[in-house]
Amino acid sequence: MRTTVSTLALAGVLALGLSACSDSTTAEGGKPSGKASGDVTVGFSVYDMQYEFFQKMEKGTREAVEAKGWKFKLHDEKSDENEMVTGAQALLDQGVDVLIISPFKPDALGPIVAKAKQKKIPVIIDDIGGGGTPYDAIVISDNADGGKQAADYMVQQVAANGAKSKKVVSITCEPSAVYAARRNQAFDQQIKDKGFQVVTELSGNSKAEEAYKIMKDALAKDPDVVGVFACNDPMGVAAANAIKDAGKDPVKGIVTVGFNADPEAVTAIGKGGLSATIAQDPAGMGAKTVELAAQAVNGGKLTYDDETNREVFQKVTLVTKDNVAQFAG
Repeated sequence: MRTTVSTLALAGVLALGLSACSDSTTAEGGKPSGKASGDVTVGFSVYDMQYEFFQKMEKGTREAVEAKGWKFKLHDEKSDENEMVTGAQALLDQGVDVLIISPFKPDALGPIVAKAKQKKIPVIIDDIGGGGTPYDAIVISDNADGGKQAADYMVQQVAANGAKSKKVVSITCEPSAVYAARRNQAFDQQIKDKGFQVVTELSGNSKAEEAYKIMKDALAKDPDVVGVFACNDPMGVAAANAIKDAGKDPVKGIVTVGFNADPEAVTAIGKGGLSATIAQDPAGMGAKTVELAAQAVNGGKLTYDDETNREVFQKVTLVTKDNVAQFAG
C-alpha cells in the first residue's frame, strides 16, 4: 500500500520491519498436496474494506481464488487490532487451508502466525508488514523501482522545462513506514547519480499539512528548487499546492511527483496541478498472494524476489498526463 498505507496516508500503522531471516524457503507444513480444487479454502483478513485500496485488493484476491475453483472466506479487520487478532484466528479455527492477511497492526501478528503454524496453515502477508513473525511470504509494491521511476521522470521533465538548477526536495513518510522508505531512498540515489542535489529531505509523516509546510520552507530556503518527490499522494498534492501558493507552476516550473495514484492525485494530474504519481496495484497484489498460496498449499517451494526477507514484489507504474486517463474513475 500501499504506503502504502502510506497509500492511505495513515500514520503509525505501518510495519516496524521484517525479520532478517526465514525458518525455511518453503511453506512449512502446508496442507497436503493433490487436494481437489473445491476442497481448498482461502481465508482473507483484510485491513479495512471502507478504503478503496483494500476493496481493490479484496477483489483481486477473491477473483484469483474463484478462478482456481477454491472457496473464499473474508474477514474485515475494520482498522481494529482486536478485531484483526480475533477474526484472523477465527478463520484458522474454521479450517481454512491458507491464511492471507493484510494486517492493521503487524506487531500483533504473533499469536495469529503462531496458531497458524500450530495448525500447519501457511500464512501469506499482503502489504503493510509482517511484524517480524515467521510468515511464509509477504507481497509488497516494488517501492524502490517506483522511486527510481520518479527520479528518471523528474530528470527528463526538468530538462524539458529548460531549468538549469539541480536542486530537488524529498518528502518522506513516517519513520515507521519501512517499506515506503524505500521509495525515497531509491529516488535519492537515482537523482544524485544523475547529478542532482537533494537540498531538503524531511518526513511529512504522511500528512498533507506537514508536507505543505516542508515545501513552503524549502522554497523559502532554495527558491531555485526544480523538483519534489513525495512518499505519498496527499503529501505530493500538498507540496504542489505550496508551489502554486508561492506563485510557481507544479508541472512546468517545479516537477512534482507523488506516489499511490490516489484519486486526488489522478485528478490533479489531469488538470495540470501535479506532474506525476506512481501507481500501486492492490488487485495485482491480491492475485499474487493467491499464487503464493497455491505453491504453499501444494507443498512446493515458494518463489521470492528477495528470498532473505521472503518478499515478493508487485510492479508499479508511472502515471503522467499521457496515461492518466487509464487510472481515472
